[in-house]
Amino acid sequence: MGEEEATKADDMPISPNKNVEKGGFRATMFIFVFMGLENMGFLANMVSMVLYFMLVMFFNLSAAANTLTNFMGTTFLLSIVGGFISDTYLSRFTTSLVFGCLEVVALAMITIQARESKLHPLPHGQPHRVEGGPAVMLYTSLYLLALGSGGLRGSLPALGANQFDVKVPKEAKALATFFNWLLLSATIGGTVGVTAIVSVSLDKGWYWGFFISTIATAVGFVVLAIGKPFYRLQTPRDSPITRIAQVIAVAFKNRGLPLPNRSEELYEIHDKENIYSEYKIVHTEQFPFLDKAAILRNGLEPEPWSVCTVTQVEEVKILTRMLPILFSTILMNTCLAQLQTFSVAQGNNMDLHLGSIKVNAPSIPVIPLFFMCILIPLYEFVFVPFARKITHHPTGITQLQRVGVGLVLSAVSMAVAGIVEVKRRNHANKNPPEKISLFWLSFQYGIFGIADMFTLVGLLEFFYKEAPAGMRSLSTSFTWLSLSFGYYLSSVFVDIINSVTRKIAPSKQGWLHGLDLNKNNLDLFYWFLAVLSCLNFLNYLYWASWYKYKKEDGHGDAELIKQKESSPVVKEEAAQS
Repeated sequence: MGEEEATKADDMPISPNKNVEKGGFRATMFIFVFMGLENMGFLANMVSMVLYFMLVMFFNLSAAANTLTNFMGTTFLLSIVGGFISDTYLSRFTTSLVFGCLEVVALAMITIQARESKLHPLPHGQPHRVEGGPAVMLYTSLYLLALGSGGLRGSLPALGANQFDVKVPKEAKALATFFNWLLLSATIGGTVGVTAIVSVSLDKGWYWGFFISTIATAVGFVVLAIGKPFYRLQTPRDSPITRIAQVIAVAFKNRGLPLPNRSEELYEIHDKENIYSEYKIVHTEQFPFLDKAAILRNGLEPEPWSVCTVTQVEEVKILTRMLPILFSTILMNTCLAQLQTFSVAQGNNMDLHLGSIKVNAPSIPVIPLFFMCILIPLYEFVFVPFARKITHHPTGITQLQRVGVGLVLSAVSMAVAGIVEVKRRNHANKNPPEKISLFWLSFQYGIFGIADMFTLVGLLEFFYKEAPAGMRSLSTSFTWLSLSFGYYLSSVFVDIINSVTRKIAPSKQGWLHGLDLNKNNLDLFYWFLAVLSCLNFLNYLYWASWYKYKKEDGHGDAELIKQKESSPVVKEEAAQS
């Protein structure tokens, strides 16, 4: 779509959609299939790589855990790159394909290294040190995979959400459903990955598991590409980074000017000129310093670096208001990192039989995935209609309420994990030949699975709906940025806890030292995270109460205004705001 065509589409009345032949759930079916296939390999690798590092690369426990969490942190951090590129230079569809190709190449490199023993470190070498060619191959493939997977996650959710026009009440209401089904498709794919692919990796060979992941991801991208004729594709506009920089620079330049008494005196453009945003955004009183960017000095012509519109200033205010919400969810993802590292190590020291079925330790996360496969449809078809009758909110509860529920449950999950670890370690030390059942881990995994269902979808929808129109990929990437910081924080916590406790413990050993969990104090680390999570929830409550939802000014098309004002969905959103 050319720029002129995109502008005309944005100026159309609401009743005829941009293209009634495209978009909607028919288009997102291709995205759902792709997400399932891609996440099949992604999640299988995420839960099993800690054992791959220990058994094949000969890392010790803490080095393996930190390598994995650093890799995952980098993956989600690089989602910002994908979000920025898809908002500025390439369409979200093209960006997804480009980073997808990088992901497939990286998976192929990991498969080759797992297959060729000459690319493995020597078993008698120093633990957790990989050198020479094997090190180059390992870290190149890992961080190429991080770039591909991360960039993809920065563009794909926004591509799917673009298939629903937020200016049409019915489609705006379907947006929350889309994010629920996106999570469900990823969960179903992940369930297959952590069972079938992990089983193949451990029983047949690591390279077979990586090979299956490569093929599944490649097939997924073919499906994504086939769906192109059905997608609504946006044209990249101005760089969101440039627009943010303009507001900050002009506000600083005008720092000595007094603000006008009435906000109507601040600079704004007419609707026909406003092709960047779907609506003009109503002025808010927060961050008055930024309002100075909308003061047009006498004698100056309106130029991008001399004055900014109220809408442009409000875009920066929105992103600024989002930051405390983003930072308040980081600790929950630090807790998630433990379930993919230390909890897998716990499972490896337990009885892996559930009845007559033997479960591989990395397959333990199938427990929360199983819960989520059941709970997501129940949430969509039972909870949302029930809550909607009580709250009169189109999605049952607000996005920030949904996130808050997840934060509470994550704290509970860590407390339960500490209790289970005490039981496991005490039993192992008193009865060395015997091990407690793997079933005990289902409690911490199940509770966290429910927490993740609430928080992940809540954040994706929140960052997408609240973001300015031209920054939605970048804003949606904030969800993954929270995951990134959470994984990095996990590595920092592990190193600091080990360093501090090594000095103060009578045994002169850190809580998380060595390979033997039975001589560690993993339970104390879990409880440490539980206490921090409770304090973090109080912090989140403050910022969620402080947050002001975006209000848009629907000037312009008369039919659009009429439909917006008569829509019960819009009335409910206005009441919420």
